[in-house]
Amino acid sequence: MTTPAPALVGISHGTSSPEGRRAVRALHDAVAEALGTRHPDAAPSARLGHVDVEQPDVPATLTSLSRGEPAVVVPLLLSAGYHVHVDLTEAVEATVDRRVVLSGALGPDDRLATVLARRLAEAGVRNDDTVVLSVAGSSDARAVRDCHDMRERLAAVTRRDIRLGFLSAAEPLLPEAVAQARADASGARVVVASYLLAPGYFQDLAETAGADVVTDPLLVPDAVTPPELVEIVLDRYDAAAGAMRE
Repeated sequence: MTTPAPALVGISHGTSSPEGRRAVRALHDAVAEALGTRHPDAAPSARLGHVDVEQPDVPATLTSLSRGEPAVVVPLLLSAGYHVHVDLTEAVEATVDRRVVLSGALGPDDRLATVLARRLAEAGVRNDDTVVLSVAGSSDARAVRDCHDMRERLAAVTRRDIRLGFLSAAEPLLPEAVAQARADASGARVVVASYLLAPGYFQDLAETAGADVVTDPLLVPDAVTPPELVEIVLDRYDAAAGAMRE
């Protein structure tokens, strides 16, 4: 008899944006479908929960699983900051009715840079544009390092200079980065590449930071979910599930 694989519990930040909720739900649905294809014999289950703003939260999401069913919590977060190192870590450690492990965050990853480059192309980026990567920001230095890492990855994929601007908690703030980019290349357009998972509060901030063009976030509501994101979620799950079996 084949032992069922642990459940995949995707945990997003949560948002009050209906568009953002639809986009994240579409990612979850795509992951659940692909999970069954990748593991046809084990038939893992999948759940979606949230670490902030929305319900169900992490404990409620885990409780929704079958009694004693093990789980891998996959943060649907682009960087491993406070929510991963504190909130999700504590929630996993506090779970006593089943075995639960926490996977890595989605980024940094070259596949995310590929999606960012696609969004730039869709937005009509030009060779003479100045590009600023817009990130949510964090007070956690590890998350800030992840953001600098993604800037380097996007620069490598696009073969162009990429600047960095934070929407909160770190510097330079995005409006300042946009203003500096405009001052450094007078007459050139400033394009913001949105390194955000889905529409919501931070995407709204990015769109008012003074750039000429702002790309869509990685997930666009009512559009096809980027297969790269689905692959990353599954890879994070598989790595953590493999460690659980060791």
